[in-house]
Amino acid sequence: MAAARRRLSVGLGLAGGFCAVLGLCLLLVGPVIIREQVVKNVRIDPNSISFSMWKDIPVPFYMSVHFFEVLNPKEVLQGAKPVLNQRGPYVYREFRYKTNITFHDNDTVSFLEYRQLFFQPHLSNGTEEEYIVMPNIMMMGAAVMMENLPNFVKILLSGALAGLKQEAFMNRTVGEIMWGYEDPLIDAINMIVPGLIPFKGKFGIFIQLNNSDSGLFTVNTGVKNISRVHMVDSWNGMKKVNYWRSNQCNMINGTSGEMWPPFMAPTSLEFYSPDACRSMTLVYEQSGKFKGVPTYRFVAPKTLFANGTDYPPNEGFCPCMQSGIQNVSTCRFNAPMFISHPHFYNADPALVNAVEGLHPSKDQHALFLDVHPMTGIPMNCSIKLQLNLYIKRVSGIIQTGKIKPVVLPLLWFAESGAIEGSVLTQFYTNLVLLPTLLDYLQYIFLGLSVPLIISAAVLMARGQRASTEKSPCHPAAQRQPPPSSETTPLLHDAGTLSQGDVEA
Repeated sequence: MAAARRRLSVGLGLAGGFCAVLGLCLLLVGPVIIREQVVKNVRIDPNSISFSMWKDIPVPFYMSVHFFEVLNPKEVLQGAKPVLNQRGPYVYREFRYKTNITFHDNDTVSFLEYRQLFFQPHLSNGTEEEYIVMPNIMMMGAAVMMENLPNFVKILLSGALAGLKQEAFMNRTVGEIMWGYEDPLIDAINMIVPGLIPFKGKFGIFIQLNNSDSGLFTVNTGVKNISRVHMVDSWNGMKKVNYWRSNQCNMINGTSGEMWPPFMAPTSLEFYSPDACRSMTLVYEQSGKFKGVPTYRFVAPKTLFANGTDYPPNEGFCPCMQSGIQNVSTCRFNAPMFISHPHFYNADPALVNAVEGLHPSKDQHALFLDVHPMTGIPMNCSIKLQLNLYIKRVSGIIQTGKIKPVVLPLLWFAESGAIEGSVLTQFYTNLVLLPTLLDYLQYIFLGLSVPLIISAAVLMARGQRASTEKSPCHPAAQRQPPPSSETTPLLHDAGTLSQGDVEA
């Protein structure tokens, strides 16, 4: 019995010690293993898990476009406030893939990323054949661009516009506005002012977006320094752009907008947007979960499109107007184009009040990025921008009528995507479930070690006490005098007498 108890206590002690050692090892080594796995699999390396995801983005992206139809074009020509009606969304499935992938010796890789867009009738509220009344972008843009030219040049243009039957507002289909239409005005303007419009053929707002690349990006692979992975080294061979008036505004910061370095802090993230011609900074808003995956949500600060008066670092993006819109004419052929949040969300109320029909809302019009902080991979995102045209009466060009100066919304679009299906399952298993399991195991082992070791100690103490009680040196084990009885004195006396006889 004692031997069995001894063996049991030894076994429990060994098991407890093993659990304690294993728990401590997981506690100390587990985070290191997880970090190494993350580093190994998020860098731009053909052997990493995320490489194929980076090369051919499997996330289903959708671009939803909303147009602003002008309901009172004749009244606007007479100086009335524009009344707008939002049309759409017209939804397009967006496929992205990278080509010309070239690795360099300085821990960078270059690539071209192409986008293909396919109309999705079942997700859209309307068709591409629907007509929409909008400003004649080419004519009104050219008019403002020529405002400071001599009067005879403007009168010459006005005559050409009359001959071509061009008016301040046009009625065209969604497909024409999106993907282009033949416009003889392009050649006419270039004949009068050579080079004013640096392209020929069709004009469409998104004509350069479909089946085209976003420029040659060179980014860090992260093989030598994981904290630099996906960070832009150059764009089209440039370390900075030359669109703006300050070095700070011309800087190319952050990533290309698809992934970020792992182990993110809840502060901010940056990316360079060729569409906006600038780097953009989003700020941390809150922590959350997307289908079980922990995320940080990043949103646009109110200063993103603030003017130089309200936010001096943006002075380089000027000439500015009200806060909430950014002049992008320098990277849009000098056309009087502005970008903003949809419905002038977070903008000067004067912009909203200058037209009728806008209803800015955070839920509908604020952009956001939900990023898994451990890997820097976006789980869910919706990037939203609005295109606006500055229109006004230009003396000498009678087609502009009596239009009052106004930043007129043309359309807004949202590029949205979320990881789902097998990609989400693989991501959740490898980068969420397994690390969580390791976390739980280390505490389970440490928790088990305590009762096992205590049980072993208790059994050992009891065994020790039992063996001590059976020891010959223990007082309880010494010989006791025989119990007294009625015969004992007689025997004792007899023994005594015999001894006396012997002595005699």
